[in-house]
Amino acid sequence: MRNKVCLLGGLLLASFTLKAQQTIFNVPSSDITPKRKILAQQQVDFSREEFRSSTTFNYGLGKNWEVGANLYNLEYMPQEGTWLHNDTTTQMPYAPLLLLNAQKVFDLTDEIHVGLGGHTGLNLAAEHHTKWLGFAYANLGGSFKDDRYKLVVGTYTGTRRYLGDGALVGAHLGFDIGIINQKFHVLGDWASGTHEYGQLIVGAEVYLTKHLPLAVGWRRNNENGDQGVVVQLTYTPK
Repeated sequence: MRNKVCLLGGLLLASFTLKAQQTIFNVPSSDITPKRKILAQQQVDFSREEFRSSTTFNYGLGKNWEVGANLYNLEYMPQEGTWLHNDTTTQMPYAPLLLLNAQKVFDLTDEIHVGLGGHTGLNLAAEHHTKWLGFAYANLGGSFKDDRYKLVVGTYTGTRRYLGDGALVGAHLGFDIGIINQKFHVLGDWASGTHEYGQLIVGAEVYLTKHLPLAVGWRRNNENGDQGVVVQLTYTPK
């Protein structure tokens, strides 16, 4: 019980002092939204059993800070013709989720930085219980050759209601390579664990306009090998 209290307390602190939720695909990137600008990201994960939507808005505060909001795990099950509402079992993450986030990045050099972050919130449209949940992480990131090559490696932790059954502490990493910078990129990420967050996604990204990259990736779940397609559209003010 004491360990659970410490974990929840740490995540709550992280949600107010640390990092936000623009992602490569699944793993948080260490990019910062410019001051007084808005970033928006919409992702849909398609599989045989469900379609899962995740939406993110971030606002730049300046001095390597940003805050934002997320609508996660909005899931539609086409075979049953219904939306998923989970507030009873941790065999899967609670859904849907309304979260607040914040991000702070510390520059170590011109190319290397540390990002600390998290998000916290509640499950929506609960049939039985509305519960608090959260997720936090620390990343070491690098941007090289005028941001043409980006790498991130870090560690994460989360509540059982957010991650689902499995390890509550793990590692993640990601990359973004500009084959033709701001035109065509290859990117991917991986997170350890046998829950929903633990998966591999690799794909490609095409810039429809300077501020509107569209990414498509192949996803494989660590636990059971379940596969799907991830489509992600981002509006970036950079």
